[in-house]
Parts: sequence; C-alpha cells; structure tokens
Amino acid sequence: MTPAMDLDPATRLVALVGNPNSGKTTLFNALTGLHHKVGNYPGVTVEKKEGRVSVDGRLAFTLLDLPGTYSLHAQSPDERVATDILLGRTTHTPPPHLVLCAVDATNLERNLYLVTQVVDRHLPLVVALTMSDLAKDQGVCIDARTLSRHLGCPVVPVVAQKGEGLEALRQAITSVSLTNGHRPPWCATDALHREWESVRDHLHRVSHVPLPLASHEAIELLSSPEALAERTDRHDPALASLLRASVEKLDYLGIDRQSAFVESRYTWIRAVLASAVSSPDHARARLTDRIDRIVTHRVWGFLIFLLVMATMFQSIFSWATIPMEWIGSAFEALSAFVTSMLPPGDLRELIVHGAIAGVAGVVTFLPQIVFLFFFLGLLEDSGYMARAAFIMDKLMSKVGLHGKSFIPLLGSFACAIPGIMATRTIDNPKDRLATILVAPLMSCSARLPVYSLLIGAFIPGTLLLGVFSVQGITLLSLYLFGMVMALLMAWAFKKTFLRGAPPLFIMELPAYRLPSLRTVLYQVWERSLAFLKTAGTIILGVSILLWALTAYPKVSEDAPRSAQLEQSYAGRAGKAIEPLIRPLGFDWKIGIGLISSLLQREAFVSAMATIYNVRGPESTGDGRTVYDAMRDDRDPSTGMPTFSVLTAVSLMIYYVLAMQCLSTVAVVRRETNSWRWPAVQIGYMTALAYGITLLVYQGGSLLGWGG
Repeated sequence: MTPAMDLDPATRLVALVGNPNSGKTTLFNALTGLHHKVGNYPGVTVEKKEGRVSVDGRLAFTLLDLPGTYSLHAQSPDERVATDILLGRTTHTPPPHLVLCAVDATNLERNLYLVTQVVDRHLPLVVALTMSDLAKDQGVCIDARTLSRHLGCPVVPVVAQKGEGLEALRQAITSVSLTNGHRPPWCATDALHREWESVRDHLHRVSHVPLPLASHEAIELLSSPEALAERTDRHDPALASLLRASVEKLDYLGIDRQSAFVESRYTWIRAVLASAVSSPDHARARLTDRIDRIVTHRVWGFLIFLLVMATMFQSIFSWATIPMEWIGSAFEALSAFVTSMLPPGDLRELIVHGAIAGVAGVVTFLPQIVFLFFFLGLLEDSGYMARAAFIMDKLMSKVGLHGKSFIPLLGSFACAIPGIMATRTIDNPKDRLATILVAPLMSCSARLPVYSLLIGAFIPGTLLLGVFSVQGITLLSLYLFGMVMALLMAWAFKKTFLRGAPPLFIMELPAYRLPSLRTVLYQVWERSLAFLKTAGTIILGVSILLWALTAYPKVSEDAPRSAQLEQSYAGRAGKAIEPLIRPLGFDWKIGIGLISSLLQREAFVSAMATIYNVRGPESTGDGRTVYDAMRDDRDPSTGMPTFSVLTAVSLMIYYVLAMQCLSTVAVVRRETNSWRWPAVQIGYMTALAYGITLLVYQGGSLLGWGG
C-alpha cells in the first residue's frame, strides 16, 4: 500500500470529476479558494482549471477540475478531455495520482454510475457527497460508512457552500491508498466478468497497455468489437482471436454485450443504495417537484421566465443609479484635480478628455454589469438555469436545435466568448456549429453600456403597472429580440447547410437550493475584474487614439469644437462612411462610434464621451451630461437633431445584430479550427444588421416617427 502523503506535494495531482450540476465547481472553488488559475489545455480549446490545496498550512496537492461528464464513454469535446486525462492518453497532462469524484447526494443512482467506471479502471478514488444538506432536508439518510465499504474507497459528506466536511475531505485525499486492484463490484454475472478480465489482462500484460486504459478498452472492445476488428486483426492477431472467442461465449449465453455493462452497473448501484440509503416511507412530493409543476409548466413556466428576465433588467436601471452617480462623481473629481494640476495644452486635453473621459464613459456602467452578472449567477446556482433550458426546449426543437443549446446561448448574455466555449458539451457537430454561429446575436454585457446610454438619453422612465419602467421593458425587448433572431438564424442554418434532425433532449434537473453567496460574488468579482481590465487596457487605448484622431490635424486656435472635430482625422473617417450609413439614420459622428467599436462594442460609449467632450453619463464640469449633449446636438446644415428616438432605436437594433467584437471572431476561429466560419458569421450578421436597421429606420420615417 502506498499512501498519498509519500508523494511530493509539488507533483501530487488529484483530478476532480463529476456529473454536470453535481456541485463540482462549488467544491473546487471551496477547496482551492483564490489559489487557482484558468487556461486551456494545449492543442484543444477546452478550459483547464487548476488549483493548489493546502492542509495544515502546507501545500498538499494540486487539484485539476475536469469538465463535467456523465460517463467515461466520451461523446462531446469536454467529455473526451476528461476521459483521456483519467486514462492517461494525453501528453500535455500527466495521469492523476488520485481521483476525487463529486457525487450529488440527492441523486445518487445517476451519479454513482460514473463512480463505478472510475473504480473498474483501477484509479485510486475518494468520493465527496455534495449537497448532503439538501438530501437530509428531503428526508434521505445516507450511511457513508456502508457506502464506503461497497465502493472500496473513502466517502465524505460535504456541504461546500458552508465549508462543512472540507477538512475531512482534505485528510481523506492525503491519506488514501494509491493502489486499487480489487475486482470491480458492479459485475453482476461471472461470465461477463471473466471475459472482461481476460481481455483486460491481455491488453495490459501482452500489449503493455496501462491498466486503467486496458480496463476501459476491454469494455469498449467487448461492447462493439466489430469497429476495431480490422485493426486488431492486423496489429494483434492474438487479441482478435481472444475477442472472437469471448463474443461467441457471451452471445451463446444470451448476454446483450451493448447493454450488459450498463445494466450490470445499475443493478449493483440499486443494491448498494438499498443497504446504504433510507428514504422517508410516506409518499409525498419533494419541494423541488412541487415547484417544478409550476416553474416548468408549458404556459406558466414561460410567463415566469419572462417575469424573471423583466425583473432582472428593471433592477439594472433602478438599483444601479446611485452607484453610477458615485462613480461619475469620482471621475469628475479626478478630472478636476488633473485640470488644476496641469497647465492648458494638449497633454491636459489628452488626459482629461481622452483617457479619463473615455474610460469613465464605460466604467460608469460597471454597476449595471455587476447586477447582470449577479442575477445570472443566482439563477445558475439556484438550479433555475436548467429549468430555463427545459422550458425553451420545445421552442428550440422547432428551429432544429434542442434545449442543450440554450445553456450556451443564455450564457452569452454575459459574454459570447464563454457561451461559444460552452458549446463543447453539445454532442452533435452540426448543432454545435449552429449554436456557435448564432451565439453572438445574444446581447452580451459589452452591449449593455451602449443600450444604457441610448435608453437613458432617449427613452422615458415612465412606469407601467406602477412597477416596470419603459426603460426596463425596452432593455428586455432588446435581449428578447436578439434571442428571437438567434433562433431564426439557427432555423435557417439547420434547414440549409447544417441540415439534420435534432437529437432527443435528456437533461437532469438539479434540486433547487439556496445560492451560495460566496460563489456568486466570486463569479461577479472575476467577471467584473475582466470588464475593468478591458476598460483599463483596450478601452483606454482606443480612447487615447480616438482623442488624437479628433484633435489632429489642428484647424485654428479660435475654431469652434465642432469645426475641429469635423476636420479631424476621425471626422474625415466618419464622413467617408457617412453615405453608407446615412440610410440607417446615422451621421458621421455616429460613424466614428461604429468604427471605434469594431474592437470592443462598449468603445462606442467612450467615443461619444470624447466626441462631445464630456467625462461620463452622469455629470460633467459644466453641469451637462452626455445625455444632454446627444439630445441637443444638431446638424449644422439642416438644423435637425443628430439623434432622435427613432435614430436611437435603430442604433440599438444595429448593435443587437452586428458582429463588432474581434475577440469573439478569434474564439470562433479557434473553436471551429477554420477562418471559413468566422467569415460566414461576420458576413451574415453584417448583412442582417444593415438590412433590418434600414427597414426599421426607413419604415419609421415613413410613419412620421423620425422627429
């Protein structure tokens, strides 16, 4: 027996596995805290999360969070990464010394299937019973010692959100044996076990395949040997002969080789649960089931979904106002301080009206971004996000997709990049590609500052039903419009070059639980930090560049600001594209904003702040806001307003549909391994944005809405 503590902590690797929605991510965050890093596995686009775990103040092991999977028979890219690492198939990541399996205590039968696969691959194992408090609340009593005896490994109940059981779990991981070679407990028939064992031993002893991989391949070969018959005949005649003999014996005994292993596992799991788990005798519906009768109802469920979304977007305007004013005042004070410290000249103008004004124009909207991330985190951690996917499944199936695609699309509300990366869980390649192509149509957080600026300036705050404001309803409408267009485009793709029948949608609905405030706030912190990093780098750079383009070449010292702007490099660029965008209701100043936002959408806001020489949406040195500046701006040749309500609505629609994020383009290129699909995406989204915006503006003008 080799205890885990004998290994050097610097090289001791523990792989964390578990089903989706098993509490694996919460457990990983609780064990590693802030001591983890996120990247990608070399050569693939699957996210890699790795963290350090300490015991008694000293580094004990490195924890590797593998993608969620229901089994080791990989279907999606995420599952293949998890399987390959556990079986030692990869060169970029060494095989783990031990496996930590997160098992949802409220759904043991489904979760223990993965545990049996880890056990019969001779991988040292510790089981963490997550959400043990929820199981207890449901009247489920789990005998961890009995379960441990059946599994042949430590079983530790934990409540990761509250930190309960974590110390016992760390001690179990550092003291468990690294040898595990007993007979797999799930084999219900001697014949099935004998044939599996003979094939496994041949692969391990004769073909020199590592034992975990040999155990896995033996099941694959016995389940469907025909697929590998030609290869084994050519490279290993002895293995081919052994397989044929094993198949003949099992077929003669009437054993269905494709389902025998699955049925054997579940038969054993049910027997174990009968001895280790007791449930309440009275047949009463669980709280989760009773809630789901309403929340997943075909009518009420959809209305509740709309109500939840409306509440979220209403809060973005109602609750974020005060902190936005604080941030605006802070930037105003900073601008006043810099102005008092520096003499008049280009340097002061660059810092005050370029750097500070540009960054302030975006950072001021941080509270709204925080509220968006906070609500999305609550919905995900409470278990409601899975219900949203279930509710949308019927609608998704009508456009050729299934509910599994809705999770990446809903995640794209925060950012299209992680939403696109989340499509790795989709098994069907055509469904995955269709989801990738339409994901940027879901309004991400980068669009929120643009929407907020235009809605705040031109949409009244009138209350409807005394609760929801017109501004909140407008914001909700923009998000729903993007969702509808995403579904319509997915339908078009699935009816043409991505034609194919959608697979059945089977999804496990997790039990409802109180969200972990720590987990949600940590996610908000990470995403907000990424937003601020963008504002402090890309937006700052764009703002400085844009100021320079609006300040040069110099016209004359006494020339008005409008003349300087019009004759500047930025003004000339805006005028160059004005004939193209004028039918959309956009003038050359808006054109400057469109050009500047090609890199990041929110750069439009900093562009408006720079153009109108203000420092943020809430306040300026002379008491005017950017809202006032945009509302008061007039075309000098016609005297007509540059912006109207129709112009603002048209501009928001353009931003809903246009592909204006080079980072997203780069991720699509990486995920599809081709420039073809990013080109298709840019092409169809640009055409869609231009065509629909043209229709809205020209149609509204004909109806007299352009005044």
